[in-house]
Amino acid sequence: MSDTQKIVLGSGKLYIMEFTGEMPENNVIETEENRLGHIKGGASLEYTPTFYEAKDDLGQVSKKVLTEEEAVLKSGIMTWNLNKLKTLCSTGRVTEDEGIRTLKIGGAGNYDGRKYVVRFLHEDAADGDLRVTVVGSNEAGFTIAFTKDAETVINAEFKAQPADKDGTLIILEEEIEGV
Repeated sequence: MSDTQKIVLGSGKLYIMEFTGEMPENNVIETEENRLGHIKGGASLEYTPTFYEAKDDLGQVSKKVLTEEEAVLKSGIMTWNLNKLKTLCSTGRVTEDEGIRTLKIGGAGNYDGRKYVVRFLHEDAADGDLRVTVVGSNEAGFTIAFTKDAETVINAEFKAQPADKDGTLIILEEEIEGV
């Protein structure tokens, strides 16, 4: 087993597809059809565990348990269309008629409950690719800012939900040398 450490430089590509209960293969996820958009500002992954610690008054005995975990994959999306934007809002409905695509957002009764496979792919020809995968949905909403001197970037935050019966929140994969 190789234990070579890497320096990861640069951004990557962001893909999204509906989660059907089974994790698709890389070549199924990583297609232009599933590309959410080009990224601006990179991507970040946050993992936050929460612990409860029971201690006696004198600090002589204690026991600690993990009570919950949270994982969030964040990225700025610079290129998009309304079909892709719909994946960021759980009440979105897209229609197309006579050359016009319309996205309607809102109405709690329109909540679709969909979960998505969200994949960030950092390609590195020298050291091997790195993949970050979560299953979840964008729970942070979004802001679309139209300014005169900057591109419009939509910041998405995908909150991970368990991807399997083991409760997996994050799947990190790195290509390793000599294997």
